[in-house]
Amino acid sequence: MHAGYDFWGALYALFTRVSGLALISFGGVNTVLPALHHQAVNEQHWMTDRDFANLFALASVSPGPNFMVLTLIGFKAAGIVGAIVATFALCIPTSLLAFAVVKVWDRFKTAHWRMAIQEGLVPVTVGFVAAAAVLLVRASDNSIAAYAITAAVAIVGTLTRFSPLWIFAISAIVGALGLV
Repeated sequence: MHAGYDFWGALYALFTRVSGLALISFGGVNTVLPALHHQAVNEQHWMTDRDFANLFALASVSPGPNFMVLTLIGFKAAGIVGAIVATFALCIPTSLLAFAVVKVWDRFKTAHWRMAIQEGLVPVTVGFVAAAAVLLVRASDNSIAAYAITAAVAIVGTLTRFSPLWIFAISAIVGALGLV
């Protein structure tokens, strides 16, 4: 943390930005990853592009839910208190909203408008996930080899049943050998 750093302002920004994005993150945290990146890197300056990509990679390879990236962003922004605030900002508002919506949603299982809403949200969610993927490629790939690995993983991941764990292991070996 640098001189002139506003700890309380960072906590407030974490809570308001994360809770707001969490409420529109249909399909999970990856759908709002570009907006999270914009806030953490461009608006709040809590980290660099590379830091963001590294935190996302760490959250992705760690056991547990992918929303752990928010906890790591919070930690980077304001230490352990920031990690706690970011995690609660994600979980509390969305849990309360989900509880309220499910009570109403179940009453209209066969309603035309409910099915239309669900069908309309699917392509939006896929688009947000694709935007997150592009953002991460741009933030983390800095060589032809890195772009080639990204493309190979995308192809293997979508066209084969090859285990993602093997893909992580091979990529880690390539990185450890300094080929990226």
